[in-house]
Amino acid sequence: MRAVQVNAYGGRDGIALNDVPPPAPAAGELRVDIAVAGLNFIDVYMREGKYRDSRTYGTPLPFTLGMEGAGVVADANGSDRLETGDRVAWCLSRGSYADSACVPGWKLVKLPPDIDFDTGAALMLQGCTAHYLTHSAASLQPGSRCLVHAGAGGVGQILIQLAVRRGASVIATVGSPDKAAVAAALGAEHTIPYRETDFLEAVMDITGGEGVDVAYDSVGRDTIDLSIRCLRRRGTVVNYGGASGLVDSVSPLALAEAGSVFFTRPHLAHYLADRNEIDWRTDDLFQAVREGTLRITIDRRFSLEAAGEAMEYLEERRSRGKLLLDP
Repeated sequence: MRAVQVNAYGGRDGIALNDVPPPAPAAGELRVDIAVAGLNFIDVYMREGKYRDSRTYGTPLPFTLGMEGAGVVADANGSDRLETGDRVAWCLSRGSYADSACVPGWKLVKLPPDIDFDTGAALMLQGCTAHYLTHSAASLQPGSRCLVHAGAGGVGQILIQLAVRRGASVIATVGSPDKAAVAAALGAEHTIPYRETDFLEAVMDITGGEGVDVAYDSVGRDTIDLSIRCLRRRGTVVNYGGASGLVDSVSPLALAEAGSVFFTRPHLAHYLADRNEIDWRTDDLFQAVREGTLRITIDRRFSLEAAGEAMEYLEERRSRGKLLLDP
């Protein structure tokens, strides 16, 4: 079968589409024929070697990329919950940039008949990320004000909609006028063109100098200091990514001086810790799609052969929604 593998850490020239033997499921795993794989920044970080020593996601070379997908169970391997032929989706199990992958059974979600593969894949890593951000890491309440960086990106679009669904007011940073239109259409009350405007000054103008209750920061190194200063007293900044570079450190004194604010760097795996939590989050996301309060936008599709091009598109921040790979 075909698999997009990392042969050397670094840039896109370190990946290749290889012919590899079909995987055989280990105990507790099921083999899934992949219908679609989702692209995410964690794939870029893994390719670059930033997870090589991770206790959770170690990446010994060579390895197959892809942490999110949807498809059909090809080998149920004795599962008492799923059967061969079931439609499933998953995240946080590596290997979806391929024709087939073996996935731990407890991570697989059986897709309802009214949820297609594209939506299922998009709702796993990015959808569950937005869900834990708005419901758990910094739970929003009616009347909360939040700042969402990269509001027109894959996570950002879902995050805006889930925040609005919880009754929060959203301020989104965006990179262009067309991205501002995307964020506004999804419910952002204010958009800030960060390339032209000091977003700290803009947030303070919008909030009358009070700041926001929560700042969701996926950009990282370039924005984190100002994100902290955007908070109201005892507010929370949630750093959940590093598109501009990972955050190396945050000064406790800076948190105190910003108004006794809180900083957290959560990990999605800790918010999808067991079967019950996975079911709670995905059931709620599926329901949001059904009721029309959550719309999933597929920006572009790429073939496995074009995986490098797809990663370039993602890294250059050109996406306006979900990016998918079709085996």
